[in-house]
Amino acid sequence: MRIVLVGPPGAGKGTQAAFLAKNLSIPHISTGDLFRANISQNTELGRRAKAYMDAGDLVPDEVTIDMAKDRMEQPDAANGFLLDGFPRNVSQAEALDVMLQAEGMKLDAVLDLEVEEDEVVKRLAGRRTCRNDGSHVFHVVYAPPKTEGVCDVCGGELYVREDQSEDAVRNRLDVYHTQTEPIIDYYKAQGLLVTIPALGEVQEITKRAMDALNK
Repeated sequence: MRIVLVGPPGAGKGTQAAFLAKNLSIPHISTGDLFRANISQNTELGRRAKAYMDAGDLVPDEVTIDMAKDRMEQPDAANGFLLDGFPRNVSQAEALDVMLQAEGMKLDAVLDLEVEEDEVVKRLAGRRTCRNDGSHVFHVVYAPPKTEGVCDVCGGELYVREDQSEDAVRNRLDVYHTQTEPIIDYYKAQGLLVTIPALGEVQEITKRAMDALNK
């Protein structure tokens, strides 16, 4: 199967992508992973992307598209893939259609993880990170530390990362609404969109998605 996973920041796309890809025996292709891999391997695309990033500029669509195309042409993606973070806008969605049509292929479904905006803010702005070790992350509601403001693991101070403040989260949501949300209507018009309520336990959400795909 060839699937695109969309949804606002904080919807749990990365978690669901990993479970769904495993259940469907297809690779999970994440834009973030693509960028990291190309930059760390010093590929031509990685060097192009890094030049823009180092200058503080957005990486152009054509570089992202070329990275995705290169990854989708790898042998492990011959029988399908799950795209997470790509396409990010309608231009990228149109480019993906052209790529697939050139190979005589098409998407099977676009899964939209639906979460209310207030829930997204609650999920992301409630995170607290250890200053000593950034891998120690807690949540004021879902995974609170034993002592408020103190890391359970090493005793370090817990703080709100700048990109996870409420203002930053709402800004990320504004960007999502402006740039990415239009692809939902784009795919709805093609009859590919499947909306999945993304509240509940991880396994419940995965089951909803699998049930929808099996239909």
